[in-house]
Amino acid sequence: MFDFDNLSEIWSTMRKNKLRTFLTGFSVSWGIFMLVVLLGAGNGLHNGIMYNFRDYAENRIEMWPRYTSKPWQGMKTNRRIAFKNEDYYALRREHPEVVLCSATIGNSDTISYNREYFTGQTNGVFPDHAKINFIQCYSGEGRFINDIDIRNRRKVIVLSPRMAEVLFRTEDPIGKYVNCDNTMFQVVGVYHDKNTSNNSPAYMPFSTAQILYNHGQEVYNMSFTVKGVATEAENDAFEQRLRESLARRHKFDPTDKAAIGMWNTSREIRTFEAMTGGIILFIWIVGIGTLMAGIVGVSNIMLVTVRERTREIGIRKSIGAKPSSILKLIIFESIIITASFGYIGMVTGIGLTEAIDYVMTLSGANSAPAGGNQGENLTLFRHPTVDLGITVSATIVLIMAGVLAGYFPARKAVKISAIEAMRAE
Repeated sequence: MFDFDNLSEIWSTMRKNKLRTFLTGFSVSWGIFMLVVLLGAGNGLHNGIMYNFRDYAENRIEMWPRYTSKPWQGMKTNRRIAFKNEDYYALRREHPEVVLCSATIGNSDTISYNREYFTGQTNGVFPDHAKINFIQCYSGEGRFINDIDIRNRRKVIVLSPRMAEVLFRTEDPIGKYVNCDNTMFQVVGVYHDKNTSNNSPAYMPFSTAQILYNHGQEVYNMSFTVKGVATEAENDAFEQRLRESLARRHKFDPTDKAAIGMWNTSREIRTFEAMTGGIILFIWIVGIGTLMAGIVGVSNIMLVTVRERTREIGIRKSIGAKPSSILKLIIFESIIITASFGYIGMVTGIGLTEAIDYVMTLSGANSAPAGGNQGENLTLFRHPTVDLGITVSATIVLIMAGVLAGYFPARKAVKISAIEAMRAE
């Protein structure tokens, strides 16, 4: 049975060899510490990059017309493509994968209320635009554009929080009328915008915007979500079918990717996940290498320890000590060193990552807003913490390695006869 006397003896041995004990423990502690910090940094990078996609559906695709770069059926290059209403209606008709769909037409305009005014972007959209882009009108803040608004070409408008703040001050804007391009619009909602940005647009029915801005049947861009398109191959096939259908209507080369701009959120997310996954894999390799260095350090130190104590082992055996008790003593010394210093490394690493996360939260870095425009206010590092289960598992693995590091040399030593052991120098 392992008792207090054994612990006292182990403690006495460690005190006599302070430098050796410290170097052994430091290699263990450093290995755990570096693994935790590196994994925390990798998670911070992954969280930061993926946070930029939080306001987009994972299966969202946006496309806009550009200029042709290839000749087609006698037509020259650099020909402008223009989306029409038919392109919007054909999306669901020709592509069953499309679930939600919205077209956009926009203009920079001045919105006024009494003596207050605000110059900003006004976008004509369809009701699905809110679901595609996670736009919400909270309770008491009205509603978004609906199908009746589109059908009846109603003169209604949904303001951004910043617009409502500037135009109405402390008044409730819901139900009030604002002047937009010399036309009166009724405010039916104020959508939630955590950024309260001056660049956030106001929304009106798409059909109304086309008449107001005299754009006829023209569409600026279209955004939609798809289902059943998960893999890279499925995305490529869907995009190819989409370009082919647009090419038939607008008469351009289906292989001319310059004619239609396309941003596939799913593809972007997979690209960034693959990139961060590769970085985290590299971090794991470096971290495991650091742990291995600690294990090797423990193995070497325990080997030296057993060799130095071979004479002591011989004396113990000569006075009747069982090989199992000697073996147990050495193994427990290895366990105590690896467990205590491993715990110190784990706590220190977790403490550092949590402290960095706390400072970032206080400074607002963990809640950096993503702007309304693509690429605006991006964050690359967020919540650099690591799962506690991973750190505990790594520490347990290191302790088990410490057990093996002490077991094999000790097992070899106790097999030596007492006389030969006492002769050892």
